Amino acid sequence: MTFELDRTAAVTPVGGGAYAADLDAGWVVGGGVNGGYVLAVATAALRAELAEVGHLDPVSASGYYLSPSVPGAATVRTRVLRTGGRRSTVAATLSQEQDGVEVDRLTVLAVLGAVADGGAPASDAAVEAVRRQPAPVDLPPVEQCVSASDAPDGGRLAPPLMQRLDLRLDPAYAGWAVGRPSRAGVVQGWMRLADHRPPDPWSLLVVVDALPPVSFDLGLPGWAPTVELTVHVRQRPVDGWLRVRHATRTVAGGSFEEDCEVWDEAGHLVAQSRQLALLPRAPRGRS
Repeated sequence: MTFELDRTAAVTPVGGGAYAADLDAGWVVGGGVNGGYVLAVATAALRAELAEVGHLDPVSASGYYLSPSVPGAATVRTRVLRTGGRRSTVAATLSQEQDGVEVDRLTVLAVLGAVADGGAPASDAAVEAVRRQPAPVDLPPVEQCVSASDAPDGGRLAPPLMQRLDLRLDPAYAGWAVGRPSRAGVVQGWMRLADHRPPDPWSLLVVVDALPPVSFDLGLPGWAPTVELTVHVRQRPVDGWLRVRHATRTVAGGSFEEDCEVWDEAGHLVAQSRQLALLPRAPRGRS
């Protein structure tokens, strides 16, 4: 079975370290294609470039968003900066043609290798003795959380991205959907892909950028374009629901940072990210 993410983020080699891609309209949100999905597409090309050395898992990836991506053809150009026994450092640029001119959308610097299974003990006993991680965020049971179909419009006005996800938001921080944001700067809930694709290190690049932005919970609805996104994949997740928490502490200068933590169903912290995003523009007629 081919899952939707694998199909829509697939790349085809065209020579010289370049790969052809087709950004799917099903991942659109706000004014462009979702940044986590675009990062996954670029990383798919990096994985293909490193297939012979077996470095397939993103360990760390930083993406700089240069212009909004749109559905349609794209080219990913890769560079291998260093290859070692355990990991490789690589770079990529994803571009699209616009009005006959090639426009860069995203540039990526990443480390790929092999991510350990969640809960696997460290080979060094001294390292294992000091293992620590944040406790999983406390969420209501899945059935008590809010899905897109619970919205007043039944989810009909949700962006295409929401149809790719099975998302259940913590009602304590979902009041923004009915005009009552908590103003805590938090969005959290349960998540899995809509077709129940098992999570893995690569798909976590999408997960960390799939929740509604925390600006919604601050009473600032609208598209919040990502400027930069850095993802650290800490462990390989087990199959099942993921707990995802986004929070912000700083809103200033027209932008905000959004910190994300992801735990798998076994309670392992499997990914962390931080992104810098622009605040949504005020509707016309408001200052």
